[in-house]
Formats: sequence, structure tokens, C-alpha cells
Amino acid sequence: MSKFISFVIPCYRSEQTITGVVEEINEAMEALSGYTYEIVLVNDASPDQTFEVIRELCRKQSNVCGVNLARNFGQHAALMAGFGYARGEIVVCLDDDGQTPAAEVGKLLKGIEEGADVVYARYAHKQHSGFRNFGSKVNELMTRVMLGKPKNLYLSSYFAAKRFVMEEMLRYKNPYPYVLGLVLRTTRKIINVDVTHRERESGASGYTIGKLLALWFNGFTAFSVKPLRLATVIGMISACGGFLYGIYTIIKKCVNPNVVIGFSALMAAVVFLGGVILLMLGIIGEYIGRIYISLNNSPQYVIRESIDERDRVED
Repeated sequence: MSKFISFVIPCYRSEQTITGVVEEINEAMEALSGYTYEIVLVNDASPDQTFEVIRELCRKQSNVCGVNLARNFGQHAALMAGFGYARGEIVVCLDDDGQTPAAEVGKLLKGIEEGADVVYARYAHKQHSGFRNFGSKVNELMTRVMLGKPKNLYLSSYFAAKRFVMEEMLRYKNPYPYVLGLVLRTTRKIINVDVTHRERESGASGYTIGKLLALWFNGFTAFSVKPLRLATVIGMISACGGFLYGIYTIIKKCVNPNVVIGFSALMAAVVFLGGVILLMLGIIGEYIGRIYISLNNSPQYVIRESIDERDRVED
């Protein structure tokens, strides 16, 4: 019996590329035996004609589903929306710009067949800009330190996961989804396979410095309390340092009564400690703000419309 695969693709400014990605998926799946598939395309409120292209793809292919979000919620929220429509035993996520090679999906599926719960594509040479590569390195460090990611595990936007992993991710209802964190808290049976990363054919990355910062904050505040523990440690170190410096100042004055206690040193200490306190309060405030928003039941995403004419799989 053939296995059913769901391809979930978040789309943003991809009116020129998404058709080629879908065609490549079709060609790749025709070359693989033992699989049937569907494609779920999630338009993250793209300002161009992306959803019109998706609408046309749905009209031409009965196994393509289109989802249009009411506003831009970000890549991870768009993935969560797509998971809600996916029906496959295995879910494959990839990008809309053609840089993640759909032609090599067989490598990811083979890893799943061999027993892994999640298989991530690993790139020997990434064809992103220097800015995006820097962002990826920071994200790698953050997930390793804050989320406990194994050092030798490479995470990317191109991955395949078993159905139970996706269902566990869908249990997360808070307004700040972070797919990497959800995967890492679900299973440790995660492997890498090597694939080719391509040059971008057209357009530019949708990630700005603001979006990358928001993604990093989301990652470590949604799934880790380590920043709060770090704040405690820094506070203790600063307090101990201030106490020891005070003792040193008293001893120095006792040994040499003529020594002048520097105003600049005092101001430096006050400014330093004040900055540390404000930083720690900011981190605590970030957590409290997220708790408040979650209690208000803010949605992960809002669907404006969907196009779902897929053939239903009979049990």
C-alpha cells in the first residue's frame, strides 16, 4: 500500500517561483514509487499576486490545496496553518523560492523509512546572502544553547516528519509558534541528509533584521527559561562584584586616607548596574507580555479563505 505524503509550503512574494516548485514536486514524486501526495500552499498575506497563482494551481491540480492568511503571521505560523490541512502519513516542508531542491525529496523520505522521526536537509554550501548566513549561525547558536539542540545536528527549513510529530506540534495553541522548538521537544530521533542548496532564481529573502530578531526572541522565550536563569546569575555576579568593590574601596581608604574616591568610578558602577537591571527587567517583561497575550487567546494565524478541492482518501 502506498504511503501518503503532504508537502507544506509557506509562500511569500513567490508569484514567480511557486509554480516551478510545484512542477518539480510533481516530477520528483512521479519518479518515486510507493507514494501518493498532496501539496498545501499557504499564502502568508503576500503583497503580490502569489495567491492568484496558488488559485490557478488548485484549479489545475486536484491534489493542491491553497490557504490564504488574513495578514502576515510569519513563516512558522504559516507552517502551523498548513499542518492543519495536511493529511499525510509523512509531512515534508520546503521553501517557496526553489532554493530547497524538491527533486531530492527521496533522500528525506528514505531517512524516514529507515526509522527517523524527523529528517532535516543539510547543505554543504548555502547559497544565501551573507546576512542570511549570519542569521542562520545565530539561530544555530540559540537553538543549541537555549533549546538543547545536539551540536552535530543541522536544522533547516527543508525537512520531513512523521505524522505523530506534526500532531504533537498542532497541540501547541499559543500565539508564538516556533517549529524548531516544537520538533526538539517532541523527539530526539532526528537525522540529517545532504542535499544541494540552490541560488535564488528571483526576488529577495523575506527575512529582515527585525524579523530575524523576532524569530530569535520567539525561540528562546517560548521554549526555554534559561534567559531568566541567566538573568539571575548575572544579577548575582553584579551584586557580588559591587560588594567586593565596596570592600576594596573601604580598605583602600583605610590604608591611605588621602586617596580620592573617584566620582567617575562610582558613575561607571551605577551605569553598569542600572543597565544590567534594565536588561533583566526587559527579559522578564518579554515573558510576562507573552503570557498576557496567550491568556487573551491571540490566534497563531487567521485564515481569510481556503481552496480545498483535493480528492479525499478513503479508509
